[in-house]
Amino acid sequence: QSQGQSCQGCWGFLRPRPEAEMNGPNGLPTAWASPAPQSPHGISLDSLMKGPVDSRGALLSSAGQARIGCRRLNVGRLLDAGLQHGASPSGSAPFSLEQFLQSPGGLPSGLAAEERDGERLCGGLQKDDYSRLAARGAKGQKLRREALRGKRLVVFTAGYEGKRFVYERAKELGVRLVIIESPHSWSRQLLDEGVIESFVPVDMSLASEVLYPIVLDLIRGMGPVDGIATVVELSIAMAARLAEDLGLPGPMPEAVDQARDKQRTRACLEAAGLPTPRYCRISGVEDLDRAMAVGFPAVLKPLSGAASLGVMKVENAEALRETYLKMVAELRDLVVLSGALVKNDGKPGAVQAEGVIGTTFLLEQYLDGPEVDIDLVMSDGQWQYAGITDNGPTLEPYFNETWAVVPSLLPLEQQRALRSLAVESVKALGFFDGVFHVELRYSPSGPQLIEVNARMGGGPVHKLNMESWGVDLVEETLFIALGIPSRPVVAQKPINCIASSQVNALRSGILVDHSFLDVLRDFSSVISVKTYVPVGEKVVGPDTGLPTWLAEVIVAEPTSQGALDLLLEIEDQIQEKVRIA
Repeated sequence: QSQGQSCQGCWGFLRPRPEAEMNGPNGLPTAWASPAPQSPHGISLDSLMKGPVDSRGALLSSAGQARIGCRRLNVGRLLDAGLQHGASPSGSAPFSLEQFLQSPGGLPSGLAAEERDGERLCGGLQKDDYSRLAARGAKGQKLRREALRGKRLVVFTAGYEGKRFVYERAKELGVRLVIIESPHSWSRQLLDEGVIESFVPVDMSLASEVLYPIVLDLIRGMGPVDGIATVVELSIAMAARLAEDLGLPGPMPEAVDQARDKQRTRACLEAAGLPTPRYCRISGVEDLDRAMAVGFPAVLKPLSGAASLGVMKVENAEALRETYLKMVAELRDLVVLSGALVKNDGKPGAVQAEGVIGTTFLLEQYLDGPEVDIDLVMSDGQWQYAGITDNGPTLEPYFNETWAVVPSLLPLEQQRALRSLAVESVKALGFFDGVFHVELRYSPSGPQLIEVNARMGGGPVHKLNMESWGVDLVEETLFIALGIPSRPVVAQKPINCIASSQVNALRSGILVDHSFLDVLRDFSSVISVKTYVPVGEKVVGPDTGLPTWLAEVIVAEPTSQGALDLLLEIEDQIQEKVRIA
């Protein structure tokens, strides 16, 4: 199937089923943890309508109500600063950089759990309508798609151009899109192409506390809006607050903040009794000695970063100090372009990051063992889908992704344990509904969480889930953003076994040509190829920095092991042909 098409109805629909344990075509046992729940579950609409709920869907009492989260943020920053539209406070970072380094930055606090109205979770749907839309199977999915048609959805920041398929799919489903973005964004062309209803340019060089009321006023002036969404990591905190202030479906800002802040994530897992590696917050050079207690090897990462930017492995105390100083300098040289953080290469429309101070990092215990991504769909406080994808060894010390394979090749019990931790971690952070990209490792001591991304995963994630289990994560994202229950239609067994490669540059220089992709002509199992770097552009290898992805290659085979073996053979041939001057 193409990315813009869905064929879930022809792959069977969700039934209670045992976890799969089968024999592959070579007679070897093949097993995977079912990505669908064993039986229908969820909470009733009655409980949603009665009042606020906690992270597991339980009603909060009217007095002495439980608080979701580890701490509240300061309120009133906008009023205290006395800011005016169009002016940023001296020394403030532009929005995206601030959200990368110090999320939630100057954004206002969200409501406490007891202040939230349960009806917003249902998008204003009446009880009978909600129950009807919560039906499982192909018929229920058809009803949910019909409910999408004509809905008006505001998207805050479109992300990089590789996310085009998200907006094209929304258009196919009849959703009327309004994109709020920088005037220089590639997504402006979607208006001319008829993909979106409106494009609203805003100055993304403004600090969060200035940008937020401007965007809120813009949306209030648009007329009826049914939902707010984003698939951009750095915009999640803003989107959650916009939805809450406008009375629209969305996650609690507090939950988003706890997911974005790595230290708060660890604290929440500890409070919930979930496994947590050793960690220490580093706000300046003076904290480095104290951080040594974490032990080595360790991982140094920005407190609220994204896409592995600024993440490095350190082997000892000397390397920690050297790496910290290097990373602070490198992160301050970033620019913001089309909602993404990139190195400054002189492209027009980029917002300089100069003047940013107070970069905060987290030093964490290094987790050894196989890594997985779990693409998780939560609705009505329960998991509705959990697709497990194995990740190849990252390109250290920068933790750049290399390959992925689905269904997982890990032992079934490890898959189940990882899935359980992913679900419980999302609940511990305070989420009730949403599409999540959860990263974990199965360490010698058992499953450990790396991080929770409160949005659909990027790169090949959408295609991996679509091609293997028939689940369209764009569709499920739209349902949840518009208050429609999510009940993905999941194939009874894998449609295909899929492996994908992010082809890394192994040395720095200028990419000479794309002839390295000619080797793919000999492989009929290749189902998708995408280049990331134009010919003549500078690329970075692991010897000098975070490696550049040159291309993405996806293959399909009858077994996961077969797909992975083929992929690694293809990558070896590609790397032999890559020409970097």
